[in-house]
Amino acid sequence: MNPIVFDDEVLDNLRRLQPRFSEEAYLFVLSALHHVIRELPEPRHVSGTELAQGVRELALDRFGPMARTVLHHWGIRNTRNVGDVVFALVECGVLIKQEDDIPDDFEDVFDFDQAFDEGYPWGER
Repeated sequence: MNPIVFDDEVLDNLRRLQPRFSEEAYLFVLSALHHVIRELPEPRHVSGTELAQGVRELALDRFGPMARTVLHHWGIRNTRNVGDVVFALVECGVLIKQEDDIPDDFEDVFDFDQAFDEGYPWGER
């Protein structure tokens, strides 16, 4: 698979809209979206809850017990932040949304401390 690269104009717009997130945060959320879509039996719209869970799964797969630390470093500290990244990507034309999609779809999907620290599958890896 080819790596995702943002056009300079898109990256500038993302930085203007949500300067608290690094470029890696946007790229990772797009990778998580691809991960979720790849697991579906057939293509369809992905909900905010599904994407937030996909971010968790992919972060644990890629970064193990450092997942929360890596996401924090990129500016993602909770599931609402995942939604902020998604809606910035929507506003820049990278993603599209359905009419009823709202940032609140990402609110409190899971608790980061529990999901990445207390909920880390230590014995399963």
